[in-house]
Amino acid sequence: MKIFQGGKRKLSALCFFTSLLLAGCGPKGASEGRADLVFINGAEVTSLDPVAVSDQVSGRVVTSLFEGLMRFNAQGRAEPGVSTEPEVSADQLTYTFHLRPEACWTDGRQRLRAVTAEDFLNSWRRFLEPANGADYAGIFFCIKNAEAYNSQKLEDFHQVGLAAPDERTFVVTLANPTPYFRDLVAFMCFCPVSVRSGPEECRFHFKPGTLLSNGPFLLEDWKLNDHLRLKKNPHYWDAAHVALNTVDVLPISNASTALNLFLTGGADLLLDKGLIPPNLGPRLRQENYFHYKQFLGTWFLRFNCQRAPFTDPRVRRAFALVIDKSRIVSAITQYGENPAHSIVPPGTGENYQPPEGLGLDVAAARQLMAEAGFPDGKGFPVVSYLFPNPNLESNIAVELQSMWEKGLGVKVALPKQEYKVYLGSQKNLDYDICRSSWVGDYNDPNTFLDMFTTGNGNNRTGWANSAYDAAILAAAAEPDTAKRHAIFRSAEDLLCNQSAAIAPVYHYVGIQFYHPETVEGVEANLTDEHPLRIIRVKK
Repeated sequence: MKIFQGGKRKLSALCFFTSLLLAGCGPKGASEGRADLVFINGAEVTSLDPVAVSDQVSGRVVTSLFEGLMRFNAQGRAEPGVSTEPEVSADQLTYTFHLRPEACWTDGRQRLRAVTAEDFLNSWRRFLEPANGADYAGIFFCIKNAEAYNSQKLEDFHQVGLAAPDERTFVVTLANPTPYFRDLVAFMCFCPVSVRSGPEECRFHFKPGTLLSNGPFLLEDWKLNDHLRLKKNPHYWDAAHVALNTVDVLPISNASTALNLFLTGGADLLLDKGLIPPNLGPRLRQENYFHYKQFLGTWFLRFNCQRAPFTDPRVRRAFALVIDKSRIVSAITQYGENPAHSIVPPGTGENYQPPEGLGLDVAAARQLMAEAGFPDGKGFPVVSYLFPNPNLESNIAVELQSMWEKGLGVKVALPKQEYKVYLGSQKNLDYDICRSSWVGDYNDPNTFLDMFTTGNGNNRTGWANSAYDAAILAAAAEPDTAKRHAIFRSAEDLLCNQSAAIAPVYHYVGIQFYHPETVEGVEANLTDEHPLRIIRVKK
């Protein structure tokens, strides 16, 4: 395949024939005419309800339809959204948000009503209601009594640190000072939905024409496995600064199809690194449409700690110790990623430095397997490694399979699933080992570590450790940065090294494909946030 060279587009026969095949691959059901921005988002959106969403693919759409008290800018930093800049008490425990009077709910046809503090109160309560089983409920636990209410140790919701003294004032009281709280409330989970009857009778409608938005875009059309069309919200409080009238979000998970659609002009923006064909990295990095930067993301493996033989930490450690991480980033991913020996990327937050992790040590791994009763892999059952569809994931899976067979003498099957099904299997612990990734929701080590506490909806390993839980709580209450980081290091050592509930493999590089002469407003940043409301397309 020829890549763009000298500023001119030169396509190989492969690209040419692919372009013919892709002529019918655009959004068939969209309104007439090409959208202002055609955006390849990877997998299909799993849901538009913030309570049900835990993946970045869906989050990009959720934060386009709904806006929280704060919002992210092009640099991935929090700025005022529905609220103006909050007032913070001297003890850093109370945040008072004043809502903009022009922020409103709309179905696209008319301005229905103002966004109120009660909307935020009810929406955040939905996350904390135990019956809703929100994976991200734990992200609210920095709020006073939020964890106690979610765990049903406290029945009275009025004791949770949330209050709406009037329609335009929302007050949040924290359990401990939380330096990243402004960034936290810009995250998708803190977006409100229009809930007036209270969380116990919530009906969240997400069909075009019935979904009420308060964000920069409206849902105009959604056909599964084809496209999702967003339309500019004319009643959005900051509509004057939203340049795009329409956006088509394409759920293309095949890497070759995605890249060729971009190269042949069928798409303007591609964000997901998993949508780039393997082995093209060195060539693509030379092109002016290729943009990348290290960001707060880690690719890692989860072990099902409740399913034998991975109930034994010696087995988990052995599987981690035979992974040649340097080979995976140099031979497969090829975009300048760094091998990961920790789940938290070095330098996160105020220059956090993680503990030294498990490196490549085949001899030690074999010794651990022998101690666990499986010398040279004898008697070890056939286990499976679960991963989603993209080509890059298949290549990594084959490499891991080979490493485990050569290093440990074990057989590993490689089932793959559609993205939504894969997420369900992971959540339900229906796997032995599975591919995982995590992108920091805010720039602090806590965003990587608190999800592995007992019962956290994003834990998804079945691992539970009281000492780890206590360490995360202690870090939350520790105001001294050096002491706080020391607590995090001990917790991370327990998670990744001693227990090996997970196996970090590499830290992500954020990648964006767009032509700078036509697309503006996309910037590589630490949190990999690229708000659609900021993007402009020059035709």
